[in-house]
Amino acid sequence: MKGIFESLRKTRNAVFGQIAHILGAGDIDAETWEDLEALLIQGDVGVGTSLALIEQLRKRVSAEGIYRTDGLQEVLHEELSNLLPEAEPLNLEWPLAVLLIVGVNGSGKTTSIGKLTAHFKQKGRKVVLAAADTFRAAAMDQLDIWGQRVGVPVITGPEGGDPSSVAYDAIQYAQSHRSDMVIVDTAGRLHTQHNLMAELEKIQRVIAKRVAWAPHETLLVIDANTGQNGLIQAQQFLNAVKVSGIILAKLDGSAKGGMVLSIGHQLGLPVRFVGTGEHVEDLAPFDRKTFVQGLLGQS
Repeated sequence: MKGIFESLRKTRNAVFGQIAHILGAGDIDAETWEDLEALLIQGDVGVGTSLALIEQLRKRVSAEGIYRTDGLQEVLHEELSNLLPEAEPLNLEWPLAVLLIVGVNGSGKTTSIGKLTAHFKQKGRKVVLAAADTFRAAAMDQLDIWGQRVGVPVITGPEGGDPSSVAYDAIQYAQSHRSDMVIVDTAGRLHTQHNLMAELEKIQRVIAKRVAWAPHETLLVIDANTGQNGLIQAQQFLNAVKVSGIILAKLDGSAKGGMVLSIGHQLGLPVRFVGTGEHVEDLAPFDRKTFVQGLLGQS
């Protein structure tokens, strides 16, 4: 099983590892700030977040009397961590916890659901999957394969059928079979397709009528390779549904892991899980400290 640190190797090697050279032994000067800003933007942190971070670093350097670049390392580590919201425990302490998983086509959503199911099953949960992506038969087939792989039931419906009905049926099945978790897959909606966003809102309403306060978590799957486009996706989904956290898929294959910092800073969304490889066990609960250490190459 890969960890977060190892999965950030490409991001670290591409950009963030160069920060160590800037923060070697030397005096902090204008060039230090220019180089650091350029690397942050190059590392998909985003212009707005990079400028805000540099401004905060400048304030701390001035207030704390830091003159040498090696003294800036610890401050940078702390301020990068501060960009990432500290997540509360997942809201799953219910007789039946319902998770809604959303994301655009190709983000790694269905694979993430399979890994998430294995994660919770290992913790003793009795999970039911709802194949509410009825727009594509392949999506339902893929989820069914994952269900067989991890040994949980998958509730499906007819191709082109009502996704809300599938979610409803899955909850009904879970309640009658004394399961304690339902994970609902949804169509890979493009954030510009307003009719599909409306369908997503309908699924939420139907779920809420069947189970109090459900869905208890709505997790948005983002492909780490999308870089700053991931921020745009997250904002659009937030406009349609109450997203409670992020699953960052394919981090191990991306050099754009810095985009998580801008999502945390600008949207206040915590990352919940990180996809760290291709195997079913390659899903790691997110940890701010480990993530920042992985970016900077500090153990």
